[in-house]
Amino acid sequence: MLEALNPITLTQNLIRCPSVTPVDAGALGVLVKALEPLGFDCHLLTYEEKGEESVPNLFAIRKGEGRHLCFAGHTDVVPVGDASAWKHNPFGAVIEGGYLYGRGAEDMKGAIACMVAAVAAYQGKGTISFLITGDEEAVAVNGTVKVLPWMKAKGYVPDACIVGEPTNPDALGQTIKIGRRGTLTTKLTVHGTQGHVAYPDKADNPVPKLVRILHALTSRKLDAGNAHFSPSNLEVTTVDVGNTADNVIPAKAFAQFNIRFNTEQNAKDLKAWIESVARQEAEKIDLHFRHSGDAFLTPPGALSDTLSAVVKEVTGLTPQLNTLGGTSDARFIKDYCPVVEFGTTGLTPHKVNERVAVKDLELLTQVYLRFMERYFKE
Repeated sequence: MLEALNPITLTQNLIRCPSVTPVDAGALGVLVKALEPLGFDCHLLTYEEKGEESVPNLFAIRKGEGRHLCFAGHTDVVPVGDASAWKHNPFGAVIEGGYLYGRGAEDMKGAIACMVAAVAAYQGKGTISFLITGDEEAVAVNGTVKVLPWMKAKGYVPDACIVGEPTNPDALGQTIKIGRRGTLTTKLTVHGTQGHVAYPDKADNPVPKLVRILHALTSRKLDAGNAHFSPSNLEVTTVDVGNTADNVIPAKAFAQFNIRFNTEQNAKDLKAWIESVARQEAEKIDLHFRHSGDAFLTPPGALSDTLSAVVKEVTGLTPQLNTLGGTSDARFIKDYCPVVEFGTTGLTPHKVNERVAVKDLELLTQVYLRFMERYFKE
């Protein structure tokens, strides 16, 4: 294997590109340089949407006999926070004590490097592609969700996809994700009439109304979950009045909350329920919803069975199939093909001193390589 396609070296090269979303900083260029010599046709696709910055994405494909497997991921990363709190330069990609430090090491430049390194070592048949976006950590409107229709129009819809998100809680081999919960964020404003607290009859206080609405929403048990999903859950994330005076009834009160929901729920019904509860307590309200994805499940079967067997062979652990965690771009990919997620551990993503074990990068490369060897023979 060429040194540049060693998973450790390639991870370092990617981390040294400070690709804080939505800036690319050369990260996709590193991948193009690695993939083109392997016979991949590389397409840089830039999309933009009103009010959002344009974002570059990469789709690379090497056609071959047999099925089409897509590796998917993102090169954009979250901000480093206080750089002085880091043990090493967040974009220095320093190796110390068996760990490679840097923003994106686990989430998820390490996994992308392992995918490329595995493909470089693979000698078999099959069509292999990479769908790599620069818009996953932010609003995710100019990335995977727009590349997929382009792929379909070109006849590049894969038969299966592996997303390299950090899926393992503590040790490589613990978890394969076969689905994700949906997410719905609600911003609710209750309007009233401002007035003096000594004359409540001449005012209309929105705060008690908001409190009753939130109590009704949080008191309801949405469901009990099912075989593959935990119960749906509503969490209030902020309540604000913006009132600095203790003798003024405010004119409005605001709250924001998020529901992570399973396949027992859908966004349409949840929106209708929220609005119904709110209007029972208040006549004048503003509701704004942001629906970022529906719950979905890739039923256990050939794809997850093959990956599970390979993970156990390489790591010695039998992975659990679950749907825990937040959202990922798999929520878009599932509309086109079966998709599962398996990557590094998730101990340090978004944290100060994000790092990945060097040994895990080597093992993960073997997982992806052995999966291809088995998948394309089936």
